[in-house]
Amino acid sequence: MPRVVLELPPGLNNDDTTFAASGRYADGSNVRFWRGRAQVLGGWEAITTTALTGICRKLFGWTDNAAVLNIASGSHSALQVYQGGAVYDITPFGPPTLLASNPLTVTNGSAVVTVAHVAHGLTSGNSVIIAGSAAVGGITPNGTFAITVLGVDSYTYTFTSNATSPATGGGTGVIITPQVALPAGNVDGTGGAGYGTGTWSTGTYSSPSTVDYFPRTWSMSAWGQNLIANPRNGAIYAWTNNTGSRAVVVANAPVQVTYSLVSPTRQVFALGCNAEASPYAFDPLIIRHSSVGDNTEWNTAASTTAREYRLPGGGRIVCGAVVGENLLVWTTGGLFLGTFVGSLVQPWRFDQVGEDCGCIGPNAFTVVGQRAFWVGPNLQFYGYSLGSEPQLIPCPIQDAFADNMAPAQTDKITVGSTAFFDEVRIDYPDARDGVENSRYLGAHVPTLINSPENAWYGGIMARTAYTDAPPSPNAFPVAADPSGGLYWHEKGQTANGGVISWYIETADNFLDPDRTMQVRTLWPDFQDQVGAIEVSVTTRFYPQATETTTSGQTMTPGQSKSDIRASGRLAKLRFSGSASPTFARLGNPTIDIAPAGGR
Repeated sequence: MPRVVLELPPGLNNDDTTFAASGRYADGSNVRFWRGRAQVLGGWEAITTTALTGICRKLFGWTDNAAVLNIASGSHSALQVYQGGAVYDITPFGPPTLLASNPLTVTNGSAVVTVAHVAHGLTSGNSVIIAGSAAVGGITPNGTFAITVLGVDSYTYTFTSNATSPATGGGTGVIITPQVALPAGNVDGTGGAGYGTGTWSTGTYSSPSTVDYFPRTWSMSAWGQNLIANPRNGAIYAWTNNTGSRAVVVANAPVQVTYSLVSPTRQVFALGCNAEASPYAFDPLIIRHSSVGDNTEWNTAASTTAREYRLPGGGRIVCGAVVGENLLVWTTGGLFLGTFVGSLVQPWRFDQVGEDCGCIGPNAFTVVGQRAFWVGPNLQFYGYSLGSEPQLIPCPIQDAFADNMAPAQTDKITVGSTAFFDEVRIDYPDARDGVENSRYLGAHVPTLINSPENAWYGGIMARTAYTDAPPSPNAFPVAADPSGGLYWHEKGQTANGGVISWYIETADNFLDPDRTMQVRTLWPDFQDQVGAIEVSVTTRFYPQATETTTSGQTMTPGQSKSDIRASGRLAKLRFSGSASPTFARLGNPTIDIAPAGGR
């Protein structure tokens, strides 16, 4: 009776046909490839029993000057921070709005100031901060005041002194910041999908939408021990590590920013914003940054190191990252490298290093060491190392990812890393499950670079944000789910005390192309098995014939074999578990086969 040892290379391959993928693993979930072998993913444990508010789209971990771990969470409706075992709401007030030119009107002998603020959405009694006003009617009416609403486009407040003449003015720099929590943003994207997909009152009646409407995402960085946070197309906020305080607007920074980051030179960057000379015109390719060491100084002058640049070409800036001492900036169409050159005239230089390799979403990238990985607008995968060119990375399980991407939800894609296993992880919204992130792809970085066809795995798991272990002792990767759960990943062997379900399945393998064979026995090759493992064999007589699945004996730890009686010319094996706890590392299982008598 022949005995066949299954020596399968690492990585899943389900884009090929039965014949092309023979001798490979074809499908799986919650199983990775580590040191060339398949093994079950680690478990996860809740960090806190307090659910995050809203759908978390961004997680960022850092330690403060007292070595206390902070984990910031940005959702569609809140900015929160985990610190010392508790979750605190630090959602900023706002949004700050740059008013139209000369929006303030005063009358002689009165302290009442009338504000022209189109579609302000405020109510009488709300407080607002007025900043940036030039003198009008003999007063400079900046400060914090309660308002009285006159109509949908105007309100008044009472200044601390009377105007000395009637006037309308204030200049072009008046910024109003309501002292109410930042309104919630979109949960889902709508894309330019046609009539009815835009926001209320946007565009003309019955006209199709031509603008993308994005789910609210965040960019986050550390400014020393403090947090810099930016909701997409909103202002830049700073949180000073006081759990009793909210994040506040960074003074003098642009108020509409696509993506922000902090450079190694301690400068805050606004990627996609208004030009300094054109405060009312948002430019999706403008880059501005603060002075070195001063995140409130944004004016270009001989006495500052704040400057602005405009990237060439079309499209819009999507996101950016720090790689070593450099910056990477992705647009919808390409990749730019930012280099600090130290000149007072031009402190930074931005050179395009790749075309037709943009990033699909603001969180669809990760940096591992000196190398970046990301998802392109074409739903292909790319890598870039300093000093080289962007490279397209082949993926033998890419079809299921691209074909089932939920329409208009690509901004939800989040790419993270797991340093312990030297992996990248891509969480994405799969239309087979709805419009929220529900599945993931993973890849082993060294293999991804040298032999990408052997790197990939995937599975079903709902995670809306994922980030590598924060720089703190005993920390693990952190992830959030759609219900607001916040978890340590790769910790333990359970799903927060519950069952983890996993499986891995081979492609079809020919037992004998000329005659029918029978699979009789499977000899396992499991290491560190925890929990029972189910074994099944699926056979068919021809590549296009009907499949028949035969279950073997459930294999408990230490069990020597599983008896199976399954006949066919082609066979694929499936190993699965559903237990708490559960784990196994798979080696080279062996099957006994014998002629079944038919041809």
